[in-house]
Amino acid sequence: MANAPAWLTAKPFAHRGLHDGNDQVPENSLAAARLAIAGGYGIECDLQLSSDGVPFVFHDDELARLTGAGGDVRALDAAAIGALRLIGGEPVPTLAEFLRLVGGRVPLLIELKGRSAAADATFAAAVARDLEGYEGAAALMSFAPHLVTACRNTFGKRPVGLTAEGQSDDELAEHRRLAAASLDFVSYDHRHLPNALTRSLRQDGIPVLSWTIRSAEEAHRALAYCDQITFEGFTPSRAG
Repeated sequence: MANAPAWLTAKPFAHRGLHDGNDQVPENSLAAARLAIAGGYGIECDLQLSSDGVPFVFHDDELARLTGAGGDVRALDAAAIGALRLIGGEPVPTLAEFLRLVGGRVPLLIELKGRSAAADATFAAAVARDLEGYEGAAALMSFAPHLVTACRNTFGKRPVGLTAEGQSDDELAEHRRLAAASLDFVSYDHRHLPNALTRSLRQDGIPVLSWTIRSAEEAHRALAYCDQITFEGFTPSRAG
């Protein structure tokens, strides 16, 4: 696959950066990115879109867990999100700030957090503006089929994948439909590996990543059925 480069499976990805699970190094923070870079790991991060169309590195729809504030992150404009602080004092970084910090030193696995096709109509284009001119390794993915399609149509030269979970016939059929539309990789819940879809993708040379691995034992099992892991809570070998 032309869009599945070797770096996509070369090293484990730190889930939301190399955060510590508490307030000292919050998830999806610049501090967590710095630690992942220092450790030689790739970085998985999540994006939300401000009300005025700026991508921020932030996982949840609601602000409470990560900032202590109330409300929906997408209800705020970029200035209001920029004024927030993560629990522990770290700023909520824009994607542009995150990219400047990483500077191509490690690969990025960027997940767009979807809502609806209408709400997300400008999401992929906004991310593309920030990534324009970025020379580092970066792949795009989403759970939301409409965002996978939008990324596929927007990012011609960057790998695009599906984040997925599930084992039912209906779930696998939907994932298979998306895979047929030229996915470059999938990132699958390790608890649902192996399955018929991921076996067939690997046979066709399409990498399967797994999430979220939280121990060496889970890593050992997952790597029998996938090509690389996304991890948190322990420090795997950089070779996976």
